[in-house]
Amino acid sequence: MKYLTIKGEGLSQIGIGGADLGANPTNEIAAIRYGLTHGINVVDTAESYYGSERVIGAALRGIDRHQVFIISKFLPRHATPELEAASLKPSLEKLGTDYLDLYLLHWRANANLAVAVAGLERLRQEGLIRHWGVSNFDVIDMKELLKVPAGEHVFANEDLYNLTSRGVEYDLMPWQEKHQVGFLGYSPFHAVGWHYLRPTPVLKRIATAHHASPYQVMLAWITRHNNVVTLPKASSVTHVQDNITAMDLQLTPIELQKIDQEYPAPTRKVPLDKI
Repeated sequence: MKYLTIKGEGLSQIGIGGADLGANPTNEIAAIRYGLTHGINVVDTAESYYGSERVIGAALRGIDRHQVFIISKFLPRHATPELEAASLKPSLEKLGTDYLDLYLLHWRANANLAVAVAGLERLRQEGLIRHWGVSNFDVIDMKELLKVPAGEHVFANEDLYNLTSRGVEYDLMPWQEKHQVGFLGYSPFHAVGWHYLRPTPVLKRIATAHHASPYQVMLAWITRHNNVVTLPKASSVTHVQDNITAMDLQLTPIELQKIDQEYPAPTRKVPLDKI
């Protein structure tokens, strides 16, 4: 397992994504528990993920709480001090914990950032969250965020990042690195529209050379620079085992060049991809 440090927190470069959990709780709970006992220490969910928080809460029973970095998110319409606190309470109850490690504004929408941050700072001071951050923010949003009181306390921004959504590499990732804001990447296997990425012949050949799957190659590519936490969904133990094994896969410079030819890096600013 590979780890990185964001503002003093040691996080596994691969986490457990909570979107759409709840269809098969028995398998999902087993998968999450396997991951958390085999090196993964990041779990990501949201109030809008319906049954996800309950599934994760069930999986966390008996796991050392201090060894897990739990992330959840609240909706933009709840981005006021009162509504943030009201949203947080049921999330904590479902997760079976009395605090979150990271609480994210799920997307910008029409949220007043100064008001939202004031509420998040209050929750942090009360010990109900350890850090706060944002999701689906672009550079212009991040710059505005840093201008509001206590905006510099932002821990991380979570955005769509995979082979077909590389626009963040052009300006957002460098900006966040410069300002020491962590980058969390969601949906490593999904294109915009929730379509699974279909492995190309190039990915298949690289995977064969490493005795791996194309999806393991995708994960190895995402984590190649040691500056991203990627959050694939955990629906089965086998899936999580494959994800963990992918962290040992080292792509060669020639393989990385071939992937760049297949999925070109951005050469100009493009609109932020979102799912």
